[in-house]
Amino acid sequence: MSYSFGHTKQKFIFLLGITAIYAALLAWLNFLQGPFWADESAFWSTSLTFSDRLIPTIESLRDYNELNTPLPFIIFGILEYLFGQGIWVGRLFNLILSIGIVFIIGWPGRRGYKCRMLCAVGLLLCPYYLLLSGRLYTEMIACTFGILGFASYVRNRHLLSSVAFILAIASRQYMLAFPVAIAAYEIVASFTAALYPKQCDPPQTLTAQRDAQQKVQRKFRWRFQWRLMAPALAALSILGWFLLFNGLAPQTAIAIRNTPAVQKTIWAVEPGVAVNFLAIIGAYIVIPEFFLFQPLMKLKSIKLNWRRIVLTALGCFLLFLIFPPVPSVLGPLSKLSSILPTAGLKIGMLYVLALLTCIRFYKPNLMTFIIFFNSLMMVKAFPWDKYVLSVAVIFWYLKSIDFEEKYLSLFGTRKSA
Repeated sequence: MSYSFGHTKQKFIFLLGITAIYAALLAWLNFLQGPFWADESAFWSTSLTFSDRLIPTIESLRDYNELNTPLPFIIFGILEYLFGQGIWVGRLFNLILSIGIVFIIGWPGRRGYKCRMLCAVGLLLCPYYLLLSGRLYTEMIACTFGILGFASYVRNRHLLSSVAFILAIASRQYMLAFPVAIAAYEIVASFTAALYPKQCDPPQTLTAQRDAQQKVQRKFRWRFQWRLMAPALAALSILGWFLLFNGLAPQTAIAIRNTPAVQKTIWAVEPGVAVNFLAIIGAYIVIPEFFLFQPLMKLKSIKLNWRRIVLTALGCFLLFLIFPPVPSVLGPLSKLSSILPTAGLKIGMLYVLALLTCIRFYKPNLMTFIIFFNSLMMVKAFPWDKYVLSVAVIFWYLKSIDFEEKYLSLFGTRKSA
């Protein structure tokens, strides 16, 4: 009875906290009736081009004035077509999605409910989450499809996962990193399972040995066909958009927007932005997790694993030498670094934050693949802290369901969902 009471109390505290936070957010946003903020004016104008019909034409999909894939603008346009109430309906839609994501991550379950609530706190500490929750921006739609993709993946609903990731990529091109990470992880995990099957008592006969070998091969083929092909097909959907745009983004948008040089051609890259992204993850994900989840135990772990940390520090130092971080990045982290008096101190701060990320995600697991491919994606992106939001949503979701402990090790036993 005491456990039941505790669980009910936790639900009440969660609902009370979320109600207070979002009520304050609504008041701060003038109940979604405020003037255009930052890119909202341009996004709303683009959404209106999709508001004259429920199904957009090929021409409208090919020729619009934004650099990202069009699904959010189509959704906002459909909302305007159906209700005709202006921008606040699209803002309300994003707010509802934001609340839904918080419930998916933080709603207290029968097991580990305290952990889930702390994960919701960690997500809300990401400065861009609430900032974009009641705005007409594209991130909340992309993050919703991303979390649905992972929720389906961990439950072995691979067709649903593939569809969700296709819709996520149709919302923002950089969401490609998530199905690619899953596909790469599944390749490595499947080959590892085939090469290093779980140790057990060896079969006593030649027939038993052959049967055991065939069982491992069948297990490998099944994983390869289903767990790999679904995210791979989702990732390939980006090619359809590139063919439609005849490039990385609509040509009209590239011509009229202040498009970064790395997005004008396929082969142009800016590796320093990926290094910046590691520091951004350290600031917005690793540090909040450290203080929310048993910091004293983490400090003891650092003492026990000092040799690995020294090697990681050397590797991170070489990374900074080969690919120096870009000097200016939009967002709070850049404003914080601007307070520091010298360029050396700024680089030092970024190095420490990136090192924290490398130490936290050094294990060869799914989250490592997610960090790697999202960082790799940033070599084609404008340097902005905002792109950490999707990684934060997925990280806190995986942590909230204890996925990291149960599923991620490439060399351990993967338990069923």
